Amino acid sequence: MSAGTTASTPVAPAQVRAAAGTAFGILAAISFCHLLNDMLQSLIPAVYPLLKSSYHLDFSQIGLITLTMQLTASLLQPLVGLYNDYRVTPYSLPVGMGFTLIGLITLSRAPRFGMVLLSVALIGVGSSVFHPESSRVARMASGGQHGLAQSLFQVGGNAGSSLGPLLAAFVVLPFGQHSIGWFASAAFVAILVLAGVAQWHQNRRSGEKRVTARHAERPLNLPRKRVALALGVLVMLIFSKFFYMVSLNSFYIFYLMSKFHVPVRTAQLYLFIFLGSVAAGTIIGGPVGDRIGRKYVIWWSILGVLPFTLMLPHANLFWTGVLTVVIGLVLSSAFSAILVYAQELLPGKIGMVSGLFFGLAFGTAGIGAAFLGKLADSGGIGLVYQICAFLPAIGLLTAFLPNIEPARALHRRAAD
Repeated sequence: MSAGTTASTPVAPAQVRAAAGTAFGILAAISFCHLLNDMLQSLIPAVYPLLKSSYHLDFSQIGLITLTMQLTASLLQPLVGLYNDYRVTPYSLPVGMGFTLIGLITLSRAPRFGMVLLSVALIGVGSSVFHPESSRVARMASGGQHGLAQSLFQVGGNAGSSLGPLLAAFVVLPFGQHSIGWFASAAFVAILVLAGVAQWHQNRRSGEKRVTARHAERPLNLPRKRVALALGVLVMLIFSKFFYMVSLNSFYIFYLMSKFHVPVRTAQLYLFIFLGSVAAGTIIGGPVGDRIGRKYVIWWSILGVLPFTLMLPHANLFWTGVLTVVIGLVLSSAFSAILVYAQELLPGKIGMVSGLFFGLAFGTAGIGAAFLGKLADSGGIGLVYQICAFLPAIGLLTAFLPNIEPARALHRRAAD
């Protein structure tokens, strides 16, 4: 509050509306940086064949590269988020992207395998710093449309992840390992944009302290055991979603080629269509959750996709394409709803919650890809989809989530 405002003085409605307005410019900026960050992240696995040849690596060493990057990109995120919850550091965003920039330059000229590991670790650290704090910024810029803000933020990451392999194919593989350093320019652009976002972040926080202290989010009146149970359920739902999604992201092309004997180009087209449906679902899920309630979106997104996943292993080529579009559209709408729901369970720990769930998403995808790869080697690619078809049944656990929308609405009315 300002010096002349007491705790009993009502906040001017115009001031509240100004403070609560959705900052679409900031959302666009943070989504663009998410695109660049995840593009640079996805570039690394895409150049594994080049690294394997350059350093004469075996598959265990390739696995060690993945492990190093996953450890720094996944496990550090909750810790970074928790630190930022207690010590506000807006400029950690450009600093984090600086780690990525250094990692790219180092990787482009790494003289030996140990330096490769250090390089990917730095890139992973950059991602760990970026995701929790940028998710917090998206929530700050939402103007109360938390689901919409998270969807816009996440769709940038989805787009970036799909660009990495293309850039590897058309830039790095033809021009060699040194060309990885060229992508440091993308990290530099992100640093410049994030510096502006950080300035807005700092100004917005000081403005909120003066103007909207009475409208700060309040904790829900739920027992700690109930909150812990709800978080456990959300973790299981994240596992279900990302374990199934990695089966399509990583193995869909091989499934189409093996079962229907389509050429690589056709299989890649089907994958592209599937990824397009994922992007559309990501955008849709957030605002729908804002309108009808996030628990309903979680029900529909996880459990609602079960009939389609059960049909997929038995479908012909045409219906396989149709079913995967439906699966991508529906299942991808879950993450925004799950993340915002978790943030509302623990409103004072936005960074920790964001870091935890982004870290779980990355970690589950990495573990899932390794497990399903071994399953495909031992039992065939078709077995992957027969087993994964039952994963959405975990959505039944949504019944144990408390319905927090009425309680949150009551808090808002009390604040007004």
